[in-house]
Amino acid sequence: MAYLIFEVKKEESGKIIKIIKEDIVSRQSITTRDASSLEMKGEATYLKIEGSDAGLKKAEEIAKDLGLKKMDKKKATEVNERINAQDDSAASGMGMIFD
Repeated sequence: MAYLIFEVKKEESGKIIKIIKEDIVSRQSITTRDASSLEMKGEATYLKIEGSDAGLKKAEEIAKDLGLKKMDKKKATEVNERINAQDDSAASGMGMIFD
C-alpha cells in the first residue's frame, strides 16, 4: 500500500492535527512516532499516512499549504522500516500474552 511520511518539527506538531482532520485523510491509516522512539536523532515527529491515492494526494496538498514537505524516498523508507519493526515487535509481544 502506498504511503507518505512527513517529518514535523516539535514546535510545528499542531500541523499534524490540521492534516489528519481532513475527512479523506482521516480515513487513511495514520501513524505518528517521535524520532527518539525510533532511535533517530532530533526532536521531530514522523507522520506516516498510508492508504488510497486520493487520501495521500489530499494529505500532501494540505501539508504543502502548511509548509511541510514529504520526506525523500530514502529517508522515508528508513523511517517506515523502523515503524514496521516496532509494530511487528508489539504484535508478537501481544501474541505471547494470549498464548
